[in-house]
This record gives sequence, structure tokens and C-alpha cells, in this order.
Amino acid sequence: MSTKDNSDLPHDSGDAPEGRMSGATYWTVLALGTLGLLLAINQVFVLRFMGFQPLGNSFLYYLIGIFLAASFLIYPMTSKSRDTTPWYDWLLAIAVLVCTIYLGHHGLTIIEQGWDYSAPTEATVISGLLLILIIEGIRRCGGTPLLVVVLLFGSYPLYADHLPGFLWGTQYTLGETIRAHVMGVESVIGIPMQVVANLVIGFVVFGAALTVTGGGDFFMKLATSLMGKSRGGPAKVAVVSSGLMGSLSGSVISNILTTGVFTIPTMKKTGYPPHYAAAVEACASTGGTLMPPVMGAVAFIMASFLGVAYAEVMIAAFLPALLFYIALIFQVDNYAARHGLKGMEEKEIPKLGPVLADGWPYLLSLGVLIYMLLGLRLETYSPYFATLVLLVISAFKKSHRLNLPRLLLLLKDLSVSVANLVAILAGIGLVVGGLSYTGVAGAFSRELLLYAGGSIPLMLIAGAVTSFILGMGMTVSACYIFLSILLAPALVQAGLNPLASHLFILYWGMMSYITPPVALASITAANVANSNAWATSLSAMRLGSVLFVLPFMFVVNPALIMQGEWTVIAQASTTAIIAMWMVAAAFEGYLYKAGAVEWPIRAMLLAAGGCLVFPGPITDVIGIALIATSYLAASFVPGMARKLY
Repeated sequence: MSTKDNSDLPHDSGDAPEGRMSGATYWTVLALGTLGLLLAINQVFVLRFMGFQPLGNSFLYYLIGIFLAASFLIYPMTSKSRDTTPWYDWLLAIAVLVCTIYLGHHGLTIIEQGWDYSAPTEATVISGLLLILIIEGIRRCGGTPLLVVVLLFGSYPLYADHLPGFLWGTQYTLGETIRAHVMGVESVIGIPMQVVANLVIGFVVFGAALTVTGGGDFFMKLATSLMGKSRGGPAKVAVVSSGLMGSLSGSVISNILTTGVFTIPTMKKTGYPPHYAAAVEACASTGGTLMPPVMGAVAFIMASFLGVAYAEVMIAAFLPALLFYIALIFQVDNYAARHGLKGMEEKEIPKLGPVLADGWPYLLSLGVLIYMLLGLRLETYSPYFATLVLLVISAFKKSHRLNLPRLLLLLKDLSVSVANLVAILAGIGLVVGGLSYTGVAGAFSRELLLYAGGSIPLMLIAGAVTSFILGMGMTVSACYIFLSILLAPALVQAGLNPLASHLFILYWGMMSYITPPVALASITAANVANSNAWATSLSAMRLGSVLFVLPFMFVVNPALIMQGEWTVIAQASTTAIIAMWMVAAAFEGYLYKAGAVEWPIRAMLLAAGGCLVFPGPITDVIGIALIATSYLAASFVPGMARKLY
């Protein structure tokens, strides 16, 4: 696996080429990002600044124009122009602005006169040009595999009636297809783009404000003060700090580059092999995007597809994310115990009191965010108010104050992150539109249900494999959106919980971050650790193995997504934690109070974890019996276990 050239892979918002972000390009991108932020604030709070309050479709066109133009300046057409901005990128940026300003200006006419069905030639030509620009944007930000998917399904209306069976659909002419995609409400300006415009931008601002005012340093110190002294402390610090930061930033790559540059060298210093240290950071950063309260953009898209408040998705994701981090803690602790790794030196560990005294503004702003999300259910406004609270309080401390350099960094992070999202989701809108307009999406789900013969395990396995494969070549958001249209309805019709079904797809799509051949998180962490990318990816797969199991756990047991009686939820959570403990003990070959254990016991521990994964009194009894047998064998059978201390 090469760690040098990943130009054909989907970009994470944290890996924009730095060479381009200088001079006129830098200031233009910042200006576009600022304009986009002001436009979003004006729309969300209905400010009518200078009498300007565009219609919903016009607002989306303007926002696409601003951030898609920025993406042409940020992301190069080829690897040869990574460090410069050629004249044609400026031309493309201007072209997309012209197209979207035209469409935004005619927003009301598009609705009143039904331009998505019949429009003047000029409007159709401009829409076609915008479509080409969107396709180029997704090629740059999403990579060739995603481009192929977008072209295949975006053009589906052109040949839908030539396909057999359930693949048959309503056919459109070229002009009709262009107009439906660009001026219809189910494609380019459909749900994904609406979510970015109305929700995600605010949360990106909050995450960026938290980072540039020192939030990353605070969470690192907090994790170090809590976990640093315990055995294998640096690895536990990586797990906790990356989980906290990842939950707020939503970016796996930038999280690794922020926290990993500290945690990975510290882990190596205390005895962890480079590939293992990098794997810990890759897994922890990947899981951060599944951890409430912010998660990633895909969580907001999920809420819109399901027609529920984001707070419901956040609550449902809490226990699975917590179980993932508990499993990681178990594994790094067992590894440290088996290999005799110690914690950090006393002088390197900050005191908890001073850390909290210095960083309480971050906790307060986070509390405001959570209260507005869960208590007031004001998800649209919550990130802006939480950001305001953070910036006002931080202004009283020089070390946290939003000075000019930090403000510019905030605007840069915002511009790059949202430009990446807009470029990808505008293209993914073509997939949504192509499947929706032809009617194939519903037929595909019905056919899948028919072929599976109503077998839920078969459908889940097929869904897991499909999500995993698509996740290798597509971003998580793209993979989720695609399968939420084709696969999720079939899972729901089979009798599974709707929210659990959508989370199932999301979690399996996330696996591409740590599994070869793509493994963006593993590759990035390997570069930081100077370790072999393949070895890092394989270690990350083993450490993140719980991610392979968790989706099956909560999709068959809704108690693990906080649905049901509290007694049932508590019982399911306890059983799941014990299952994670057993799986970690089996993988790392260490059992608490027994010491290092050999493969016969490790096999029993793995079987015990497998039994406890699935709910039911019989499986629980078998699992507990296997645990008891493992401890008895470790205590009385010679050669099965050895004390390490």
C-alpha cells in the first residue's frame, strides 16, 4: 500500500493541498468562505440583511456557487498543480458563480413556471454547464470511483427504459434530465445539500472555533490528566482525546493530524510499536465521527432522510460509540499488560484541577450545545449560540482569545471543510435524483427483499458487504446516501428498526477508513508514525474489529440504540460491555487476574463474546459459562495461563 500518492482517493476535509492556499488563492477562498457563512447566518436567522432574503432554492444555488468555486481553487485538477492555481481553475470558479447566480436570480420563476419540466433554452444550457462543473468538482474531491458511480446513476434517466426487470424505469431526454437534476428538488438541491446549508455549516463553525481557540489542547490535557498515569497511558490518552475531538470536528484526517502528532510519538516513546501506535490513533479518530454530540455531516443527512430530529440520531448513536471506545480501552490496556508497558512519567501529566480551571469555557459551550440539542430541540440555532458563548468567554483570556490569526484559521478551516462537502454532496445529489426520477430505488428494495426470501441475516450480511465495498471507493456520506435509498427501505420492510437500519449502513461504510486498500485514516496515521501502511491497516482492523460486530448487535437489539425500557437498555448495555471485554481479551491474549492466556482459552473467550453479542437468555448463559470455564482453566490447567507480575 503506497503512502505517497492517494490522488485518486476521496478527500477528507482535512487534507487540502497546502501549497495552493497562499497569495490570491488563499484570500479568495477566505472571502468566499466568509460570504458563504454570512449567507447561511442570514438565512437561518431570517435577518433580511439589506433587504436580502432569497427563496430556499435560490439560497441553495448561491451556496453551491460559493463553495463549489472555492473547491476549484482548493483542490487541483491534476497532481501537477498541487502547489499552484492555474488560470483555468480561476475560470472554472468564475463559471460556477455565473451559473448559480443566474439560477438563484430566477429561483421564483423556476418554481412558478416549472422550469424543471420545461425551461428556456438559455436556462437549460446554463444548467448543463453547471452539471459539468459539479461533475468536475466531485472528481476532484471524491475521486474516480465516486465519479464513476455519479456518472452511472446520474445518467440513469437517459437509458432506464432499455434495462430489464426491476432495473427498468422512466426514461428522460437529455434536456429533461439536465433540467430535472439542476432545477428539480430531488437532485442537486435535494436533501443532502439542504442539510449542509441549514445545519452542517453551523456545526463546522463550532468545531473550527473550538479548535482554533485551544480546544484540542484542552481535551488532550484532560485525557492525559485522567488516563496518562495508568498502564499504557499514552494509548488511552489517544483513545479519549481523539474520541472527544473527533466528535466535535467530524473530520477523521484532520483529527489524526491534530491529536496524532502528539499521541503517536508519546506511544512510541513508552514502548508501543510504530504500526500499533498509528493503528490506535486511526481507530480512535475514525470512531470520533460516530460519537455525539456533533458526529459527522452524514448524521444530519440521516436525520433528514428519516424525518426525525437530529437529537434522536445523536441519542441512538451514543451507546454504540461508547461501546466502541470501551472496547478500544480494553484492548490497549490488555496489550500494555501483556507487554509490560507503563504509563507516562509524573512530570508529563498535568493536574486535573488546573486543566479544568483553564478549559471550562470549552465544557460550558459544549454544555450549551447539548442542552439546545436535547432540551430545547433547536438544532439549527444551537451551534451558532454555542460558538457565540465560546468566543465571548474566550475573549477574557488572552491564551484563548479569537485574535486575527485564529480568525483567519477558523475561516480557512470552514472554507475547506464546507467546500469539500458541497462539491461531493452536489454530485451525490445526481445519484439521488437519477434513482428517484426513474422510480428504480423503490423497485430495487422490493427486489432485494424478494431475493433474500425474508431472511434478515442474509440481508444484513449482503448490506454489510455492499456498504464495506462501496465505502472503499466513496466517502462515508456518499456511501450512506446511496444505500439509504436502495438498501435501507428493504431492511425496514423486513421488520428491522428504521433508525438501527440506517445506522447499520453508516457504521459499515465507516470501515473503509481503517481497512485496506483505501484506509485513509490508517495511511495518514502511518505517515505520522513513520510505519508501514499495510501493517498499520491490519493492526487497525484488529483493533477496530468491534466495528464489524457492533452494527449487528444494535440492529437486532434496539435497546443498544437507547430504544425501550431503561431496565432493558441497562441489561443490554451491561451484556455488551462484557462481550467487548471478552473479545478484547481474546484478541490481545490477556485476561484480568489470570495473566497472559494461550489459544484454547482465547478461543473460549472469543466464543463467550460472540454469545453475549446476541440477546437472549440461552446465549447469555452459555457466554457466562464460557467465561467461568476460561477462568477455571487459567487457574488449574498447567500451561494455559501465566502471571506477568
